[in-house]
Amino acid sequence: MSRSLQENSAKTLEEADWVQPIVKENLSDRAYSDLRQALMRGQLRPGALLRLRPMSARFGISATPMREALLRLVSEKALALDARGTVVVPTLTLDQLLEIRAVRTDLEGRAAAAAARCASKQEIDGLEAIHRQISQCHLSQQFEKAVDLNTEFHLSLCRIGRMPIVYDIVESLWVRCGPILSHLYDAGLPDWEPHPHLRVIAALRAGDGEGARDAIREDIERGGQGLLTHVKDVDAGT
Repeated sequence: MSRSLQENSAKTLEEADWVQPIVKENLSDRAYSDLRQALMRGQLRPGALLRLRPMSARFGISATPMREALLRLVSEKALALDARGTVVVPTLTLDQLLEIRAVRTDLEGRAAAAAARCASKQEIDGLEAIHRQISQCHLSQQFEKAVDLNTEFHLSLCRIGRMPIVYDIVESLWVRCGPILSHLYDAGLPDWEPHPHLRVIAALRAGDGEGARDAIREDIERGGQGLLTHVKDVDAGT
């Protein structure tokens, strides 16, 4: 093989898209992503202990990348360290929840208004399909699945708004409040007609930004009463 042909062959290998370095950070990133999703979807509850060795065994990775993933979430305040240095899912205080709710109302309202300007018919239809599934879950009392779908509705709406910085912030807020989402329906199903999700969808179809903003604000404030009730009870020690 000539020298020029060897050089071209080496260059092709160096530039090949399929060549990905295998490094321990990839394992840490995967564990981080999976834990973050579990927090956001309410699959990890407040007070749960995430001990290093059992978590490493569960993920099938060594302690080093597992520790990196856990501490990364601790640095983001999605997880915390207890007095013994064990990673724990934190419990939100009432003040924290109220602050998160206020920021969500502002940012998700902005995203909803933006979505009214740029959402495609297919994207709006997708939101409507998610809400139909939520309604079916309410009828069959599959509240755990309804919580997961509700999260998907809100995050999908933010994605449709095409405001990636806003989306990243909103997603991080859902990670912070996700562990208490199992209490979303503690106050029962809100008695509203039409549901704010349907108002959002109608506003998107009409290109009504303020209507979409107002509807998602109502959903966050009235629909989150169960979370407020739960956190108040926890703060009061009841």
